[in-house]
Amino acid sequence: MISVYLTATHKSSGKTVIALGLCRALVKRGIAVQPFKKGPDYIDPIWLGMAARRDCHNLDFHTMDQHEIRRTFERYATTADVSLVEGNKGLYDGVETLGSDSNAALAKLLVVPVVLVVDCSGMTRGIAPLLLGYRQFDAQLPFAGVILNRVAGSRHEGKLRAAIEHYTDFRVLGAVARDKRLAIVERHLGLIPGNELGSAEGLIETIACAVGQQVDLEGLGALAARGSRRKWLAGEQASQAPPRSRVRIGIARDAAFGFYYPGDLEALTATGAELVPINTLRDTELTRLDGLFIGGGFPETQMQALEANHRLRRAIREAVEGGLPVYAECGGLMYLSRSIRWSDRRCEMVGAIPADTEMCDHPQGRGYVRLRETGQGLWPLRTGEGTLAEFPAHEFHYSKLVNYEGFRYAYDVARGHGVDGQHDGIVIGNMLASFSHLRDVAANHWAERFVGFVRARRGALRCVPSL
Repeated sequence: MISVYLTATHKSSGKTVIALGLCRALVKRGIAVQPFKKGPDYIDPIWLGMAARRDCHNLDFHTMDQHEIRRTFERYATTADVSLVEGNKGLYDGVETLGSDSNAALAKLLVVPVVLVVDCSGMTRGIAPLLLGYRQFDAQLPFAGVILNRVAGSRHEGKLRAAIEHYTDFRVLGAVARDKRLAIVERHLGLIPGNELGSAEGLIETIACAVGQQVDLEGLGALAARGSRRKWLAGEQASQAPPRSRVRIGIARDAAFGFYYPGDLEALTATGAELVPINTLRDTELTRLDGLFIGGGFPETQMQALEANHRLRRAIREAVEGGLPVYAECGGLMYLSRSIRWSDRRCEMVGAIPADTEMCDHPQGRGYVRLRETGQGLWPLRTGEGTLAEFPAHEFHYSKLVNYEGFRYAYDVARGHGVDGQHDGIVIGNMLASFSHLRDVAANHWAERFVGFVRARRGALRCVPSL
C-alpha cells in the first residue's frame, strides 16, 4: 500500500491545492485514492473528497487516541491504492510545545513518508538551509521529497533546484508554477466549501491538470511505497450490532449546510438511522421523519434564500414545537434562531430558538473545546461509573446569540466559548442546538445515543405529517 503525508513549512503555502491536484490527477489515471485530513476540519475534507471521489476522513489527536487514529487510517487506507494525508498548518506546528500533536508526530505514528510543500515566493538559495533545518529538527522523520510551489518561472526553478541539489539530499518531486487559476477563493472562515461553490468541479480539474503535468507522480509513488512500512496492525474489527428498528432522520445537505464527518454519518447509519437528505433552500415541506439533524455550514451566505423558503422554515418550527427530536450544530443553531444579522442585512430564520444571531468581525469561538455534561441534555454521555462525563469537541464561529434571556443547557464549557463562554448546548423540548461540533469517536459515541433518543421518542411521536 502506498501512502504519503503532504505537509508544508507553514500555513497558506498552497498545500491544499497541491493535495487536490494529486488526488484528482491520480484518480484520472485509474488509481483509487483515499484522502485523510489532520485535525478538526470540514472544508478541506469536502474539497479532498470531491477530488478523490471518495469521503475524506479526519485524524485528530484532540478527539482520538493513538490507537483509534491508526485503526481509522488502516480501515480506510486498505480500500485504496494510494492514501494521501494532508496536514494542517506547518510540519512541526501544534498546540503542544514538544510537538506531540504535530504533523510530524502523526506522520511517525502512521509510518508514512513526508512530502514537504514549500512556498517558494521570493526565495532562491535560501531554500537549502530551510530544508536542512527541517531535516535536522527531527532526524527520525521519514522524508520522501519536496514539491516547490508558486515558482515564478524556469529561471527561478533552476536556481531552487541547483541549491537543493548542491546542499541537501532532498529529491525535488515537482515544481508548480504560480498560477492565479489554481487559487481557491477564501472568506471569513477560510476556503469556500466545495459544496457551496458551483464551479468546484471545474476548478479541481484545472488544478489536477497543472499538478499532474508539473509533479512527478511516478517518482512520488515509488518513494512513498518504499517509505511506507507498517509496524503496527489495525485494531480488531468492530462487532456487528444486533439489528434494531430503523428511524428516519432528516439531514440538511445543501449550499448552506455541509459540515458533517463521514464517520459520524456512517455511525448514524450503523446504529439504525436512515438519513433522508433535506435541501433547506429548495424543499418546501418535511416528509415523514422521526428526527432531524442540521449540521454546520455558512447559513449567513445563503440567508436570503433561507428566508425566502418560508414554508420550510414554518414546517421545521412547527415540527420542533410538536416535539420532533432535533440536533443542530453551529450553522444549524443559527438557522433555528429567530434571525441572522450580517452587516446591515437581517433575515428571518426558523424561530425555534428565542434568540437572534449576529455575525461579528472576529471569531467568537475558535479551536478545541471541552464540554462537561450538566445532566440537562437529551442524551448525555456518562462514564462507566454512571457519572456525567467531560469530552472533547471543537468550535469555529464568527456568530453569537443576542436578545435572549437564558436557556437550559446540556453542557458546561470547561474550555472554549460555546454560547456565552460558560455554557453550550441549548435544550428546548426535544431539540439540542450547540455551537460546538461533536465527533463520533471512542471518547464520545454520540450518534448511537442520539439515534436511541429518536427511537425512544418515536413511540410518542409516530410521525411528522407533510405540511
